[in-house]
Amino acid sequence: MKIVGIDYGDKRIGVSFSDISGTLAGESFTINVENPEAALFRLRDEILARKAEEIVLGYPKHMNADIGDRAKKSEAVAEFLKKETNLPVILWDERCTTVDAHRILSETGHHGKKRRAKVDTVAAALILQNYLDFRAISGR
Repeated sequence: MKIVGIDYGDKRIGVSFSDISGTLAGESFTINVENPEAALFRLRDEILARKAEEIVLGYPKHMNADIGDRAKKSEAVAEFLKKETNLPVILWDERCTTVDAHRILSETGHHGKKRRAKVDTVAAALILQNYLDFRAISGR
């Protein structure tokens, strides 16, 4: 079962697809958001072209678990993707994912512009891998 993880942002959308077994995060890339509507349709097209069967969308709650504007945007994106793909969409708590992505990139020598360009891709892979690990542990 191929699953896609998404880190939705105003400037870039990080996207990561699992392997066919749904065990490991693999192919990852970003979609630049110059036109938000066009970016969402491109995201839809990428999901359908790669035959994903499930979508995991980062859900950026505040540290105290409150739902803010970013989380509400993710809820709207989830509704769009459900309607456009007919796939299940899981909103996945992504607190600290971007912090972890920055740490990973820093530890691997990515700084400045190199890091900014990759952080959303790494965040999407982390969201996806965390979900895949949860599925494996919980027997889903």
